Amino acid sequence: MNMQLINDLRGIKLKHAKEILSLLLDKNYEFDILCVTKQVDFNPPLPEHITSAFGDMILFSLANYTLQSAKIIDDKLIFEAGFGEENIGSVVSVPIKSILQITHNETPLFINITATFEEEKPKNPFELNPRNKKFMN
Repeated sequence: MNMQLINDLRGIKLKHAKEILSLLLDKNYEFDILCVTKQVDFNPPLPEHITSAFGDMILFSLANYTLQSAKIIDDKLIFEAGFGEENIGSVVSVPIKSILQITHNETPLFINITATFEEEKPKNPFELNPRNKKFMN
């Protein structure tokens, strides 16, 4: 897929997801998000025995205290949650662009195909010159 098209779609999807999340938070509706695990930040970090169970995608259910703690800051959804049998607390920060799906009562409200596309990395001008390859690595 054309990278410019992906970037344009990503901007539209980000705006749409923020609007849906804002509505759900404002109305205090419980919802689930499915997102790309490697883009999620946990503070404090979770222990290995918990994170090792995570796959490429992770589903968060926002209800009760987790829902009450949720807020949108810049382009991130941030909330507090407990994990594992020990209910280890962590502040979860999810880039909204990494949310694949938002559901309410198992009904999809939002689907974002661009969340699975890698972002284009800016090129280093040094790398563009083929004569410089001998200096890299």
